[in-house]
Amino acid sequence: MNNEITPEKDPNGQLLKTAIEAALKAGKEILAIYEDPKADFQVERKADNSPLTIADRRSNDIITHLLGSTPYPILSEEGRDIAYDERRTWRTLWIVDPLDGTKEFIKRNGEFTVNIALVTDGVPVAGVIYVPVRHELYFADMEHGAYKMPGIASLEGLHDLDTLRSRALRLPYSELHPHYVVVASSSHATPETTAFIDDLRRDHKDLELVSIGSSLKLCLVAEGKADIYPRFAPTMEWDTAAGHAIVRAAGGEVYHTGEQADIPLRYNKENLLNPWFIVRRIHN
Repeated sequence: MNNEITPEKDPNGQLLKTAIEAALKAGKEILAIYEDPKADFQVERKADNSPLTIADRRSNDIITHLLGSTPYPILSEEGRDIAYDERRTWRTLWIVDPLDGTKEFIKRNGEFTVNIALVTDGVPVAGVIYVPVRHELYFADMEHGAYKMPGIASLEGLHDLDTLRSRALRLPYSELHPHYVVVASSSHATPETTAFIDDLRRDHKDLELVSIGSSLKLCLVAEGKADIYPRFAPTMEWDTAAGHAIVRAAGGEVYHTGEQADIPLRYNKENLLNPWFIVRRIHN
């Protein structure tokens, strides 16, 4: 066990590189289904062999196969029924959403992602988010920070993470914007979210509201393109873990709301449902 790669002892970034490779390959498979002219997304709620279900399963199969080479177990949306009595013994684990953004996938607006996070002691320490339609990759760990790589479909020619980082954008890279930007879900608006944003308008008369799907909301905060993302609607751990890691590595945080407002979200809980939360970037 002394030679085992761990999040604390991974000098070559093999864990993160494996997660990146898994996300890119899964994204390629999803895109093939998404762009298939014969795919009928209207059947999504009617049959288990719908394009969305097939894309979920194929993505999950690719990711679990590649992450299976690491020492850590996997908690995926596709394997959500793992008992807590088993999970509670997992100090380090992968948390995966093989296709985040169901409604966006069906709408064909491209705002869906592949999410992979590495979590230790309940804290996301590394994360990968891939946007297949845009060929955009977000990746991060706490030692090296957070990055965005546009125009990437594979790791061909990128033999190590140092090369990838040298060609990527360090996050946050969009420090200045003329308005106070709030990012919100394009598919899950709630009265509580509206009330929260209305309160923000009292302090920020120039407030700009941006709506976008999936984990891209967390990515916008990590990039510095948005100042805050309030979420007063249900999410699961696999919806946020990867984005949380990227936000943390970019200098932000994902906090509880209300009386626990200074406490970051935790993962691999008995109940995998997230509480309501606020994602904030840190202004220098």
